Amino acid sequence: MPIQKILLVDDSKTELHVLTELLTKRGYQVRAAENGEDAFKRLAEERPDLVIMDVVMPGQNGFQLTRAITRDPAYSDIPVIICSSKNQETDRVWGMRQGAKDYVVKPVNPDELLAKIKAFG
Repeated sequence: MPIQKILLVDDSKTELHVLTELLTKRGYQVRAAENGEDAFKRLAEERPDLVIMDVVMPGQNGFQLTRAITRDPAYSDIPVIICSSKNQETDRVWGMRQGAKDYVVKPVNPDELLAKIKAFG
């Protein structure tokens, strides 16, 4: 099933705006959340096909939130792509251990992100 609905989780309004523009221009339906609590509300309201997750956020960070989503039976089949400025190999490995299916480093290369999204659909 192709990816159509994407949940973007990032505390940066600029990042949300840039990624929303990129994805909506490619035909994706995008919902945004600025923190973990917001993200779970959005998940319950309208189930996305994919989650793009920032790591550094106030409260629950993206690693913790990824783990919570991927270990919840209601959402465990939704792929998570971590999208972070943390570009160490240890961050990538830790993100994947939390259940992420892929990892993209900011600033985002649009072609790379779109190819990764397509790979899930």
